[in-house]
Amino acid sequence: MAHIVIIGAGLGGMPMAYEMKELARPGDRVTVVSNAPTFHFVPSNPWVAVNWRKRDDIEFPVAEYLGRKGIEFTSAGAKRVHPEKNQVELGDGTLLDYDFLVVATGPRLAFDEVEGLGPEHHTQSVCHVDHAIAAGSAWEDFVKKPGPIVVGAVQGASCYGPAYEFAFIMDTDLRRRKIRDRVPMTFVTAEPYIGHLGLGGVGDSKTLLESAMRDRDIKWICNAKTTRVEAGKMFVTEHDDMGREKRTHELPFGFSMMLPAFKGVDAVIGIEGLVNPRGFVLIDEHQRNPKYRNIYAVGVCVAIPPVEVTPVPTGAPKTGFMIESMVTATAHNIRAVLDGREPDEKATWNALCLADFGDTGVAFVALPQIPPRNVNWFSEGRWVHLAKVAFEKYFIRKMKKGTSEPVYERLVMHALGIRKLKSPD
Repeated sequence: MAHIVIIGAGLGGMPMAYEMKELARPGDRVTVVSNAPTFHFVPSNPWVAVNWRKRDDIEFPVAEYLGRKGIEFTSAGAKRVHPEKNQVELGDGTLLDYDFLVVATGPRLAFDEVEGLGPEHHTQSVCHVDHAIAAGSAWEDFVKKPGPIVVGAVQGASCYGPAYEFAFIMDTDLRRRKIRDRVPMTFVTAEPYIGHLGLGGVGDSKTLLESAMRDRDIKWICNAKTTRVEAGKMFVTEHDDMGREKRTHELPFGFSMMLPAFKGVDAVIGIEGLVNPRGFVLIDEHQRNPKYRNIYAVGVCVAIPPVEVTPVPTGAPKTGFMIESMVTATAHNIRAVLDGREPDEKATWNALCLADFGDTGVAFVALPQIPPRNVNWFSEGRWVHLAKVAFEKYFIRKMKKGTSEPVYERLVMHALGIRKLKSPD
């Protein structure tokens, strides 16, 4: 019988564990390795960072729920993968043998690539619930003494939706507190234009997002490299469409949240043939590593080239819908190999994003994510805010229930008016 090890218990790892367990043969073992005992719903972190959510609202311990499905779990974390030996070295020094390995770790947050960036220095983050909790504390201090805000994403970032979300959520919270007039806000991004999103734009995203920012008096700087951050001050170099330096900006702030670039995690970075130079796992069309053919990868840790060359480096996002399709393809392909067949399932790599603005929001669907597309749809309205609130509860219930139901597919169909979103209960 086979032992299938999954590294990661997040938006990719948890669904992967449930789906793999359902498709595995009787007697096959499924083990999840994580560096934390809990799952948290990352898309809710912007709400946590302004104290609209508490940690307990979006986080739960996973061992109990995985155990109900017969899935083994350890929170010792993966220190290093040893693909030549088919072993994972855990954080406690023990070695875990595997027949198949699925890397679903998410990224390492590369705050160190910009001097002064990150929660340990001068800017906040919504990439992890711990960061969001710290940001929420800083936010409460800020609103007592409001001043300028700088928000956005640095060069090499590949997940722009949360930056837009958080800018608009802060705007909404400040308006509710009746202090928005005391807070000038600047959006700083490596994108070549507002609404690029690392995707070359989706539908009319440029016009809609620019309009939303004008309506809320949010200024912006595109083609921006954040060169360094000091206490209360950010240094930004703006580039032209050819990538040449255009002007420099010295931006004061009382509060700042900047998304970092991503890299691969320490457990895999530098392993020749497994990862690219930034540590992202190399895969073929079946989510399988070309060199180590019993290793698969899903989610943000997967190596995907940028959609297009931009004057300042930008990466391609891996949204939940895309990750869900990777998970399904991977589970079916591992089962195929277990049955003596070659993998034949391919992820659709479609993109879906619900960006909450606090009282309204925008949504986009890109099918597929990389153009040209069959569906290139972008919309806005209060329904997006309500949909994201509902989806948060829906997804967390699904993770506790342990079903492999394709929730993002249902959400896309709901957004496009194909059928209603149903509860997993």
